[in-house]
Amino acid sequence: MLTDPYGDRDLVALYDLDNPGGGDHDFYRALADTLDARRIVDLGCGTGLLTRRLAKAGRSVTGIDPSPTMLDWARRQPGAEAVTWLEGDATSILPSGDVDLVLCTGNAIMHLDGPALTIATRRIHDGLRPGGVVSFETRNPTAREWEEWTREATYDERHTHLGMLTEWVEVTDVTGGRVTFDAHNVFPDGDDRVYTSVLHFRDADAIRAALHDAGFDRVEIRGGWGGENVTSSSRVLVVRAERA
Repeated sequence: MLTDPYGDRDLVALYDLDNPGGGDHDFYRALADTLDARRIVDLGCGTGLLTRRLAKAGRSVTGIDPSPTMLDWARRQPGAEAVTWLEGDATSILPSGDVDLVLCTGNAIMHLDGPALTIATRRIHDGLRPGGVVSFETRNPTAREWEEWTREATYDERHTHLGMLTEWVEVTDVTGGRVTFDAHNVFPDGDDRVYTSVLHFRDADAIRAALHDAGFDRVEIRGGWGGENVTSSSRVLVVRAERA
């Protein structure tokens, strides 16, 4: 069983096609502009699609990710030279107290268990300047989205640069807010590369408590990219918090 779904050199080229960005990228770019952010850290930057779009004159952007495969792809894309790329996790954020904005996009925060989340929020806090902002999104547990992650609901066949690829995801365990699932990628020769992922679903109260414990105040949580109120059917929780 493989445990790094973002470490497959054959599949990494498909990531940006499958995650092209939309309202989420619009939201984060607008936030950076509204804050007039000069120093930005993109934690869990992946292939750097959003990271590279944040870079512009007068702005320092750093992309951090634990996957060397994704970073290798990111470094070879147009505009990559405008970004500083670091292999690592939240502990790579220096406690400099001079960062304007830290982002953690693509539901990357959900890969962190409780202790890792505590470390991450504290490191982010210490990296930000007073009044600096952290923003991220996470799936809303009350929407119970994992119930849709079945072979029948997610099965797909598509033409790719690798040939015909057959894909599906299937949940294998749900324990509290911890959801484990397998992603199947069947190649033309029949090779089924199965990657196991674990996501941690947290409600708004748990997220707010974690951020307050790390020293953040003015925590705002919305139920969509347009600032919608949180309801039980909200698919995503969009979080913004300021360092006190």
